[in-house]
Amino acid sequence: MDWGKVIYVFFSLMSLTTTAGFLYEPDVIMLFIAASVNVISTILKIGVKNLLSAELLASSLVADLHLIPAFVVMTSTDNLALAISLAIGAIVANLFAVALALIESAKTQEKEEY
Repeated sequence: MDWGKVIYVFFSLMSLTTTAGFLYEPDVIMLFIAASVNVISTILKIGVKNLLSAELLASSLVADLHLIPAFVVMTSTDNLALAISLAIGAIVANLFAVALALIESAKTQEKEEY
């Protein structure tokens, strides 16, 4: 088992689920946790050298650029609707990243069989 890949996928899924948790319970602390986990996920994706690494990093950066402004908006203006809208954008980007990770995993399995 590749523990590096386990940690990498863990943080990708954790980013998605904590952002979904913010949508369920809109709280500034939950949004901070979601943004923090997503930044960690982005940092882990920087060193990855695989088939879809550029796409995975780009999707993670998109999620960062949704969650960080959502946190700033939530703390400075208390505009919950805008923060939720940005969080939805981050969820879409994270769903795209998870789909890419699944595709990459399937492609990796094909290479190992031959």
